[in-house]
Amino acid sequence: ILSAIDSFIWGAPLLILLSGTGLYLTLRLGFIQIRYLPRALGYLFKKDKGGKGDVSSFAALCTALAATIGTGNIVGVATAVQAGGPGAIFWMWLIALLGMATKYAECLLAVKYRVRDKNGFMAGGPMYYIERGLGIKWLAKLISYGLV
Repeated sequence: ILSAIDSFIWGAPLLILLSGTGLYLTLRLGFIQIRYLPRALGYLFKKDKGGKGDVSSFAALCTALAATIGTGNIVGVATAVQAGGPGAIFWMWLIALLGMATKYAECLLAVKYRVRDKNGFMAGGPMYYIERGLGIKWLAKLISYGLV
């Protein structure tokens, strides 16, 4: 029974849900991942002029990349190419393009619903935007436990 549930969750429904969400967000946000690429690269190489904020643009980019790209992703690419051949790279690029819009939406919600604690540190993430944005406290707690 556990194998059937596992196959269902990690099978076609999840692929359709994730790629469909990415396609919806890409279209709804007007291909933001392509439209704002020059601006993003400009922020990457621009000299930071000591603006207001906790971290520089470069530090924020590095943190976001570190949270997104892990050793599992690096090994996953090698495994996909080994198992599926070079054509797997095309599909990874296509899905990555759709995933960029999803990641943008996730980061936007995390920043919008973040909180500052009594020591002045910022905290945010899925549990905050689920609780504060959707108002579903029990789901936010469940996500918190699941992320640990």
